[in-house]
Amino acid sequence: MKTTYTKYLTDSAVRWNLVSRNVCELVSPPRIVKTEMQPLTMEQAHKLLESVRGHRLEMLLTLALTTGMRRGEMLALRWANVDFERRTVKVHRTVDYIPKYGYVETEPKTAAGRRTILLPAFVVEMLKEHRTRQLEARLKAGDAWERRDLVFTGLSGGYFNPRYMDKLFSKVLVEAGLEHIRFHNLRHSAATLLLSMGVDMKVIQEILGHSSYLMTANLYSHVLPKMQQGAMGKWDDEFRPDDQGDKEAE
Repeated sequence: MKTTYTKYLTDSAVRWNLVSRNVCELVSPPRIVKTEMQPLTMEQAHKLLESVRGHRLEMLLTLALTTGMRRGEMLALRWANVDFERRTVKVHRTVDYIPKYGYVETEPKTAAGRRTILLPAFVVEMLKEHRTRQLEARLKAGDAWERRDLVFTGLSGGYFNPRYMDKLFSKVLVEAGLEHIRFHNLRHSAATLLLSMGVDMKVIQEILGHSSYLMTANLYSHVLPKMQQGAMGKWDDEFRPDDQGDKEAE
């Protein structure tokens, strides 16, 4: 996002005749090095959420693991975007903190990023409890509370600083006895866990807000071999002769 904002500034400077050309267009971008995904297993996901009960990050981590929402999408989420009756959240904003500029809130990069996600019933109940606690904190803060309608806030109702959130997340992982992972890996964890539960890849694409099915398939193709083994095992269960099963059991 910082690179995008810098380009926006330089493009504006050209339009305003402050500079003759945008030097950013002459720079060759560095090669992007893909980091290895470290998704949590179902057992690790249980361990993380159990260890974070009552913690300030409990609701945030639960939403991240069950929906695969990006950090910036959750930190820009408003209560107006939460429909408790329909059990949905609407994603149409994202926010990040840029040093020297402060918080910058924008729309998702693609049309697919603007999406509606259906929530599990237990997550809806947790959101209701989270809102009650937030209202209590708002009453306690009084006029000092920033009225931004954010679901996840700082201590005074403003944006939850993502850098501080990352620090808290690192501590939570240590307390849970889990290896360090990036917060973004919770998004990968959500996708792989959904796949392991048999959710269709197309549905996962829509939940994650990927612009194409191919993007989702390429990212999570490593999970497919295990799913195929399970599928072939089901064929065996249905059609393998009984005597063959007896021989394998010996």
